[in-house]
Amino acid sequence: MNDKTKMTTQRRRVLKVLSAMGVGSAVFGRALTMLAQERKRITEEMIQQAEWIAGLTLNDAKRKQMADSLNRLHDGFARIRAVAIDNSVPPAVAFRAAPAEKAPAVITRKLDWKPAKIAKPSAEEDIAFAPVTKLAAWMRGKQISSLELTKLYIGRLKRYDPILKFVITFTEELAMKQAEQADREIAAGRWRGPLHGVPWGAKDLLAVPGYPTTWGAAPYKDQVRPEKATVVELLENAGAVLVAKTTLGALAQGDVWFGGTTKNPWLTTQGSSGSSAGSASSVAAGCVGFAIGTETLGSIVSPSTRCGATGLRPTFGRVSRAGAMALAWSMDKIGALSRSVEDLGLVFSAIHGADAKDASAVDRPFGWPLKRDIKTLRIGYLQALFDEDRARNIQNEEQKKAVQESQEFDRRSIEVLKGLGIKLIPVKLPDKYPVNDIRFVLEAEAAAAFDELTRSGKDDLLTAQGNNDWPNTFRRAQTIPAVEYIRGNRIRTLVMQEMETALKEIDVYVAPSFGGANLLMTNLTGHPAVVLPNGFRASNGTPTSITFQGRLFGEAEVLAVAAAYQNATDFHLRRPKIEPPPPEPERKP
Repeated sequence: MNDKTKMTTQRRRVLKVLSAMGVGSAVFGRALTMLAQERKRITEEMIQQAEWIAGLTLNDAKRKQMADSLNRLHDGFARIRAVAIDNSVPPAVAFRAAPAEKAPAVITRKLDWKPAKIAKPSAEEDIAFAPVTKLAAWMRGKQISSLELTKLYIGRLKRYDPILKFVITFTEELAMKQAEQADREIAAGRWRGPLHGVPWGAKDLLAVPGYPTTWGAAPYKDQVRPEKATVVELLENAGAVLVAKTTLGALAQGDVWFGGTTKNPWLTTQGSSGSSAGSASSVAAGCVGFAIGTETLGSIVSPSTRCGATGLRPTFGRVSRAGAMALAWSMDKIGALSRSVEDLGLVFSAIHGADAKDASAVDRPFGWPLKRDIKTLRIGYLQALFDEDRARNIQNEEQKKAVQESQEFDRRSIEVLKGLGIKLIPVKLPDKYPVNDIRFVLEAEAAAAFDELTRSGKDDLLTAQGNNDWPNTFRRAQTIPAVEYIRGNRIRTLVMQEMETALKEIDVYVAPSFGGANLLMTNLTGHPAVVLPNGFRASNGTPTSITFQGRLFGEAEVLAVAAAYQNATDFHLRRPKIEPPPPEPERKP
């Protein structure tokens, strides 16, 4: 039997199986198309050539034995690929940042916060850049209405969006209805809490019925999803007003989306970083009260740093991801971006907790503000990262100077903490295992989440097509063996155990936002982080940041220490002067 006859026989067999399974005509047609591509059969020679990928050396007998079974396995892959799977469908396994516990029937939220009596300023700019703590006080005291504030922020969003490109979709009609409802309720004495009537922005990977959910990517720019993200629903229940769906780099990478590049309000020739690009930029520009972002590997920390926002990346599983685009099921986290640490505590209080729609979401108590003197907390710092010269190997002089300035601000932050009476304890994070080498866990999950995009060829529609952009990463990840993915996750378990030991005597630790393996490690282990501005570079006026991190589910302690630092400085109070970038020079033909 020749190869062509073998393929015809195989094709008939697979189609017969699909028919017996009752597969629909659309899926049947897709399977037929794939089988029609005349896939080559796996031979012993191919196995020998591929052995190095798995780190194996086989003999001829073993290769011969493998060949037939591998062909059957790949026939199964073809049938699996014929099944359409929406991005919202998770794998039948769930990652937990701590041993699984049965969630209580009632979510434990304790918010002991009351608005202070503060006079509202007359200048719109002062209102626009005010933190949620002040916005809530003015609204509670009926000094400003939600409708007035909503119109103010929508006006600013529309004014600065042509420069900063931070909005994908305005939700103006919804916002007006929510603001009017908030005003009626507050007037009637039914105040829901500090977020009631406060306008906010949602990173556009959160589903909102009736509006596009584009994921920042051209293949999905007309996508309208039927579900409502849990975090959107919780904020709606808290009375917050959704004014816009903010930008993200395509499929949560960087700051480049199908409408351009989201800009840094402090330097509009510079991107805002990503992937929570629009959330950070709009908060820093005084165009929303707060925003929701997500992080898989730096997507809250990085844009907060670039734009001078204050961001919270909660413990993995603290906030439900139901209704959010899946990138990496075991690493995706939803958090808030705002203009103060106190604001983060208010927002987090409203959105954390278990959710039947997200198997990874857990309930743990959270009380805000922390009823404890921070001097009683055990606070560490990553001494090695503060002491090292991170600029020593940078050749570009401009980049080198920027890193040097950032590191100088990091060292000054240590002095500020010491000035608060905090005794810092040197901490050393685990370095026993190759953390950088298991980063591919993210890539494998992301490639699975967007497997159909890759196979359809529609990945060509994504704006960024470089070596390190998603299209090539997704293709590359197709070669990651399942055994290596599982081995990587087993090493991840060992790293998590090592982190528990390393932080056993520490409640909170402070670290440079970048440098070493800290950012990657804590995203893999699921530890929380708060990032906030700690200086501004003399070279170009852009902000730098410092990061506070803590034990799993230790958000209250991390926020409390970060707030103490922030209240001792004024970096978060500074405002960018937003100016249009100079026009790009004409390209000569």
